[in-house]
Amino acid sequence: MVSGAPQTRAQALAADIEKMIAERGLAPGDLIGTMDEFRDRSGFGRATISEAVRLLSDRGTAEIRPGRGGGLFVADPNPVVRLRHTLLTVRQEPTTVADAIAVREALEMLITTDAARHRTPQDIAALRKLLNRLKRSATSTDRFMRANWALHERIAEITRNHLARAVYLSMTHCIADLATHADPDQDERPEGYLERRVEIHTELVEAIAAGDIERTAAATERHRGLLDTAT
Repeated sequence: MVSGAPQTRAQALAADIEKMIAERGLAPGDLIGTMDEFRDRSGFGRATISEAVRLLSDRGTAEIRPGRGGGLFVADPNPVVRLRHTLLTVRQEPTTVADAIAVREALEMLITTDAARHRTPQDIAALRKLLNRLKRSATSTDRFMRANWALHERIAEITRNHLARAVYLSMTHCIADLATHADPDQDERPEGYLERRVEIHTELVEAIAAGDIERTAAATERHRGLLDTAT
């Protein structure tokens, strides 16, 4: 990914909201605006506004509060959110994507085995749903990668190690937001590569669902090994 790439509409909207916070001198807990107000002011659709809100939430800048009297409020960041914001500030470095992939892979074993320890029936159902999405997307590289990121993000949400989760999710969002990944071009990919990745992710999900730590660790190593042989 070349640094200085054009901003998406969501990124531009997030930057405008951050500027608005500074210009108004808003403090933690202050209302920035409602979703309807942002739609009317920007002319963007709900999906773009939701993505901008996610970016602001990741940066620790703002938080969404649902229900009556809800909207987007200036966040009072806790230490984990401040760490996430610090991680986001290095995205324009030339080695950002490669570094993000390395950090994410280093945390993978901790994240997956912790998921196997603490998964709930609701977690298992959500993981299997995302796995089915991954299987259906195996004919398209772009769709597959997005489904892959979504699955790994959901696995990370299970861990009770909030610091590890914050770093891992920040690295995943960094890779996804910059529209790049660790895989080679499709023409260079070995035949059956995506199908093998589906098989490995199926085993990983089922190992986590079973609560089997050793099986989960083995599946994680297979996942890492396949990525290494593909690069």
